[in-house]
Amino acid sequence: MRTMQSAVKLKGWMQAVVAVVLVSVLVACGGGGGSSSSNNSSDALNGGSLPASPTQQPIASNAANTVPITVAQGVNGVINIPTVSVTICPPGTTTNCQTINNIQVDTGSFGLRVVSSALNTSALPISTLSSGAQIAECATFADGYTWGTVRTATVQIGGETTGRAIPIQIIGDMAASTVPAKGCGSGSAENTASDLGANGILGIGTALYDCGTTCANAATASTYSNYFACPGGASCARTAVPISPVNQQVANPVANFTGDNNGVIVQMPPVSNTGAPSATGTLVFGIGTQSNNALAASQTFATDGYGDLNNSVYNGTTVQAFFDSGSNAYFFSDSSIAQCPSNYAGFYCPSAAQTRSITLSGQNSTTASVSIGILNAATLFGNSSNYAFNDLGGQIGGSSSFDLGLPFFYGRHMYYGFDLTSTTGQAPYVGF
Repeated sequence: MRTMQSAVKLKGWMQAVVAVVLVSVLVACGGGGGSSSSNNSSDALNGGSLPASPTQQPIASNAANTVPITVAQGVNGVINIPTVSVTICPPGTTTNCQTINNIQVDTGSFGLRVVSSALNTSALPISTLSSGAQIAECATFADGYTWGTVRTATVQIGGETTGRAIPIQIIGDMAASTVPAKGCGSGSAENTASDLGANGILGIGTALYDCGTTCANAATASTYSNYFACPGGASCARTAVPISPVNQQVANPVANFTGDNNGVIVQMPPVSNTGAPSATGTLVFGIGTQSNNALAASQTFATDGYGDLNNSVYNGTTVQAFFDSGSNAYFFSDSSIAQCPSNYAGFYCPSAAQTRSITLSGQNSTTASVSIGILNAATLFGNSSNYAFNDLGGQIGGSSSFDLGLPFFYGRHMYYGFDLTSTTGQAPYVGF
């Protein structure tokens, strides 16, 4: 998940949280909301054109391996933030559990992170190293970072529960003075729900841990680890954190469910090209494990361990493409599309609707060309009642990445097969 925020607010709703990917390894049936009266209006296209929108509907979220996804005003009025409810219990018990709403669904990161103000953490033990030092994590974002302890908890989403307590990050439960001067990224601290636009982040991408061997091996952890040893909760220094034989890194909850744990399907309804007030989708756990989660993608791509398609091509340039529900727009570099003025800085504001195509290429040599549409962001934001948009785009730094954010998910079933190669299982893949 990549996050960047604009200072602009429209009638109390924040229109800008953008692209969110943790630097992890370095780190009722269907239905959208209503729509504005100008839906599909030729005025919005202004002489341009958009590609045909996909039309798949989500299944009903009434089975144990499903949970509803909501895009709406949320905790702070951030657009295109898909959220679910997550229940967190102390290790070894099903009592004293807490259900936290408005947790962002993020297929571009790995692991559960919850803002400390959203739950009582007193019954959740802080993870410690063999030295006795507390473990804290600095999760780095495009425009800032989150800082907080790693604790253990049993996690329940819908009717699925982790088979044991797993490490999660508690955001903002440590004093700002404990943030290490070196190794904790740059930009602003994003340790509140207001900063994040949600009460937490549910990272359910293809990886099992948020850092893996890079943070487990002392040789690489000394330079790249996002984990810190904090003796007595202070004097925090970068450290290696194991994943074997016992994992202490923040872990993908779905991969730790007792069943339906080999992947996820994110299903979002179609929305109007001019936006909708809300959208209701379904998050399905497991792929090919139940009658409601068969792999029915028309295109499936083998990826690297983090769900990236590293040999994709846009405008003749090789790019790293990825499908990220935690990004609230398409983010890519294209100098031929006009950018917005400063009040919508970072977004695209073309005078007419635009269509662009990218050739996706998987590690299994599967290729496919997909088209996306871009409307003027200022036009879209003109209706401050809308929170769901399928054609919002923005600029990304450099030309080596292409972020297919939440707009791509509307009207599609997006499949994420987890990287199970460490246990001689499936290789990671994405499909739609």
